[in-house]
Amino acid sequence: MEEKKDLLILAIESSCDETAAAVVKNGREVLSNVISSQIALHTLYGGVVPEIASRKHIEKINQVIETALDEAKVTLDDIDAIGVTYGPGLVGALLVGVAEAKAIAYAARKPLIGVHHIEGHIAANFIEHKELEPPFLCLVVSGGHTHLVCVKDYGEFEILGRTRDDAAGEAFDKVARAIGLGYPGGPKIDKVSKEGNPDAIEFPRAHMGDTPYDFSFSGVKSAVLNYLNGCKMKGETWNQADVAASFQKAVTDVLVANSMQAVKEYGLRKFAIAGGVASNSALRSAMKEACEKNDIDFYYPSPIFCTDNAAMIGVAAYYEYLKGTRHGWDLNAVPNLKLGER
Repeated sequence: MEEKKDLLILAIESSCDETAAAVVKNGREVLSNVISSQIALHTLYGGVVPEIASRKHIEKINQVIETALDEAKVTLDDIDAIGVTYGPGLVGALLVGVAEAKAIAYAARKPLIGVHHIEGHIAANFIEHKELEPPFLCLVVSGGHTHLVCVKDYGEFEILGRTRDDAAGEAFDKVARAIGLGYPGGPKIDKVSKEGNPDAIEFPRAHMGDTPYDFSFSGVKSAVLNYLNGCKMKGETWNQADVAASFQKAVTDVLVANSMQAVKEYGLRKFAIAGGVASNSALRSAMKEACEKNDIDFYYPSPIFCTDNAAMIGVAAYYEYLKGTRHGWDLNAVPNLKLGER
């Protein structure tokens, strides 16, 4: 009997401000994962500037792909398919990755597979948890998205809840700016919160009565801004670490409460988190504690696989490849692509 050939995917991710490429073997093994970050550049402006991000992607993308192939010790001839993020994200940034992937796939005569960025985040859990298989519930928390998702099968999702307004990561960024921490907000709030008292200030937790799994974070963000304004008007000082810790706890409490309610209702014993905010230490420990209390297996990716990276795109592309998904040369960037849309 002939031995089954390993399946190698070259993956490209450029949806926001990270230019990334990776080589993934058989959907679970990362041979290389190269990320060129633009954080230092965008910090000057207090957030991501789309035009600058696109130009930087153009500058870096070839070099990142070459490094990924070198580190994996493979050539394009060894690659079975090219996977690329085609949405959601910044349209100019996405276009750079999509154009690059199409060019490589065309020149090297390889199949092209467009991947949904959020599906990539969910798939990041498969990298370090070889035993994890659908069905399971997953909370996706990032700068642009907060979704509670039932992962029914590889590439098959049911959205149980989503944010009505700000994504959790967006609220983190806005509050970080308001309390003088700057960009990127998430990691900075996480760090300074360790020195603060999470019970110092009571910020509101929004629960949607009619849709119990939906989220809303604009209220807690406004409450923080009102608190700061109130202190200024009264001439009182406020403690940066206490505000950060109390805000972080308010967000975390809602994420945990909604997630545990869904776990109980759907009767699934497996729960995962994904996305940039999934690397937040307070969220990780609160979720871990809640899962242990409810006797649920808890999965989360290492921080390097939580932020935008191409390895997760390679994993998602692998399962799409097995299902027979192939995209034509008309594949385009779709900045507002919804989860589950094709």
